[in-house]
Amino acid sequence: MNINYYCGMVTTKAAKTAEYIIETVAPYFNKHGYTGTSLSDITKATGLTKGAIYGNFASKEDLAVQAFNFTVKSRLWPVIEAINQENTGLNKLHALTSFYRNYYDHVSEYGGCPVLNVGVDSMNHNSVLYQRVVSVIGKMTQGIADVILQAQNEGSIKASIDATTYANRIYAQIQGSIFLSIITQSNQNMVDMMNHIDQMIAIEMKV
Repeated sequence: MNINYYCGMVTTKAAKTAEYIIETVAPYFNKHGYTGTSLSDITKATGLTKGAIYGNFASKEDLAVQAFNFTVKSRLWPVIEAINQENTGLNKLHALTSFYRNYYDHVSEYGGCPVLNVGVDSMNHNSVLYQRVVSVIGKMTQGIADVILQAQNEGSIKASIDATTYANRIYAQIQGSIFLSIITQSNQNMVDMMNHIDQMIAIEMKV
């Protein structure tokens, strides 16, 4: 047997095992947090031994970070795709609010928004996870700012608008409405806030 081929098969199998572990425990971490998820919870959920878990991840923290990355990709990537389908900056802003109108349905069975959940859980308990959340928030707000700048360059948003300021306002309002929607188990707060942001765009931001 070709040794390189065999090694490649081993690597593929290991990668699949790691992927299975991440996909299985990611919702659990998102619902219960880093401190609320024990190693026994992880082994029970995956059906694997402690040795198998640590054979694929350096530590529980390593697994938690990778699980968070997976959750962010699966829960937040769709909004990026929705924005990227639009050509103009203004349409991209409305694609953002359109997506978040139904965000509760998108994350409810998964335990809620990963940015909100992990951010609160890790702030005083896990600096590595906390910094990862801060990084995601930075990327999300910068992405909104870039869309506003595109709309300004296209002449649809006022040049006097500070893109960073309004991006932070929009994202803060989104996260606030996510919190209320998760607590009340309803999309209504999301719908109301997205309507408010659309109104802000129309009255304060548009040329």
